Amino acid sequence: MIYENHLPSLRDGNGDGIGDLDGLTQSLDYLSTTLGIDAVWVGPFFRSPLLDQGYDVADYTQVEPVFGSMESFDRLVAEAHLRGVKIIVDYIPNHTSDQHPWFVESRSSRTSPKRDWYVWRDARPGGGVPNNWTSEAGGSVWEWDQPSGQYYLHSHLIQQPDLNWRNDEVRAALLDVLRFWLDRGADGVRIDVAHMLMKDPQLRDNPEAPEGNANPFDLQHPDFGTQLHQFDRRHPDTQGTLAEIRAVVADYPGVVTIAEIEAMSWPDWAAYYGPELDGMHLPFPFRL
Repeated sequence: MIYENHLPSLRDGNGDGIGDLDGLTQSLDYLSTTLGIDAVWVGPFFRSPLLDQGYDVADYTQVEPVFGSMESFDRLVAEAHLRGVKIIVDYIPNHTSDQHPWFVESRSSRTSPKRDWYVWRDARPGGGVPNNWTSEAGGSVWEWDQPSGQYYLHSHLIQQPDLNWRNDEVRAALLDVLRFWLDRGADGVRIDVAHMLMKDPQLRDNPEAPEGNANPFDLQHPDFGTQLHQFDRRHPDTQGTLAEIRAVVADYPGVVTIAEIEAMSWPDWAAYYGPELDGMHLPFPFRL
């Protein structure tokens, strides 16, 4: 049994009124003995402005001070393993915070070495956003950056720019993040919005949703349900990217990959296991 833990809401380990890693460690006896859990999925605890519950990451390899320290994480892993409990951490590869040093450098200049680490585009001829894609938070996925004179892509909040997984340096950097936490003893990763890692390289407009045909994923904002999200997610190249992640995990025996996905049908869901079962161990569709 896997227990999902939203860190701020479980137990406060230092008296500041906010749940944290030390509080989770102090709860392990209850979780393992009373509830009988086998693993804990720990929500985001990375350095973050916390505009989206920690899913806006400003540093993938540092602990947000409100949740503790790296020593707190190491202690959690050690104490969990003593009780036979596994620790699964969130892996958030689709986007960062706009305060992440990668994005700060990317937006500093069109000639920045990290410019292509994110998705930047010029306005359409005559002005306007590059395409019609809508954000789960409402409005366009495109935000104008006045200093550099281009739009950047954000599938969620304006402060959460999407990484460009078609850039080899981005892929290498994010796979190194994965190795970092597995080397520290994590027993698995839960991959956030795995279905969104690869977008249509041509950035084609999404078709409008048929009138009267409610979009099953219209759970975030009314704007989001006005179109069929054909080109901004679930791209066929996603499976190859997830296979790369699985290949890294294969070097760590016993580690599990759990992927949050969006699937329109059971065959769509099954595809995330990979054609040779080289994809995710446990893909789970929130809404199917």
